[in-house]
Amino acid sequence: MKKIINLLAEIDDNGLRVDQFINKYEQSLSRSKIKNLIIKKNLSINDELSNDPSKKVKINDKINLIIPEPEDINLKPFNYKIDIIYEDNDLIVINKKADISMHPGAGNKDKTLVNALINYNKKLSNINGELRPGIVHRIDKDTSGLVVVAKNNFVHENLSNQFSEHSVDRQYQTLIWGKLRPSKGKIETLITRSSKNRQLMSVSLSKGKKSITNYKTLEIFEKDTIPTFSLVECKLETGRTHQIRVHMSYKGNNIVGDQKYKKKFKKIKNVNKELENKIINLNRQFLHASTLGFTHPINNKRMNFVSKLPNDLENILKSLRKA
Repeated sequence: MKKIINLLAEIDDNGLRVDQFINKYEQSLSRSKIKNLIIKKNLSINDELSNDPSKKVKINDKINLIIPEPEDINLKPFNYKIDIIYEDNDLIVINKKADISMHPGAGNKDKTLVNALINYNKKLSNINGELRPGIVHRIDKDTSGLVVVAKNNFVHENLSNQFSEHSVDRQYQTLIWGKLRPSKGKIETLITRSSKNRQLMSVSLSKGKKSITNYKTLEIFEKDTIPTFSLVECKLETGRTHQIRVHMSYKGNNIVGDQKYKKKFKKIKNVNKELENKIINLNRQFLHASTLGFTHPINNKRMNFVSKLPNDLENILKSLRKA
């Protein structure tokens, strides 16, 4: 049976984020759980629906939050080898391959990282709903690299707060077409869902979420016999959906292998055959979560992890250096 929380904002509540306001009076619900419910359109403010957890509360606002009846979901185990690079009683750090989604969703209910973790009989947090146990943050299916998974709700909440406060160190390596100008800098925009294609995100001048990517060029491949490519390191201050892919596209330097954000006119030409085959056969974007650093929620120690580029990406760099 669903539950409805009814609250009235008082003087001391004025200016609080609505998820913070609800958590203040309903401490049995974690902030992450409240945020998730709001995003799924279970909140109304003065009888108007809102899916913005950061919306500020005003005096005498009537806040209604619906807690739906839990879904009866039976997640199936998936026999898939996970590359676990660190594990203790509270969390798991995984080096994710680029052929698996993080959690069940439309069109894929059974063959995800969550299903693989269930196959390993891992105990996971349930703060993020029945379909996303343990999932604190996400990287795209076709992106490889480091992710951290929570085993209990306390750790999940703590890690989520670190992500919200931008104290988590997240660095990616990506290969782009052309070269960035300037060669290093900060991209700061609003990112919102594309009005032309709801599966894509886009930069907006007037709406969306603040998104910040710091970047620097690590290596430029520029010769007369091949198109220009650049190996770039991106450090995230925020973690919006497709953020690096959108920001590189916004700069006019699409990520190699990115099928969703590629320019229609982008064609491979004047490339030696070996390199051309490797780029054509790359069935993913050249994007790898190479560094992940956070403070352990239990012992308060800083933890830093590094992941090398996988072979499919490293082989392209070798061909570029040889070309």
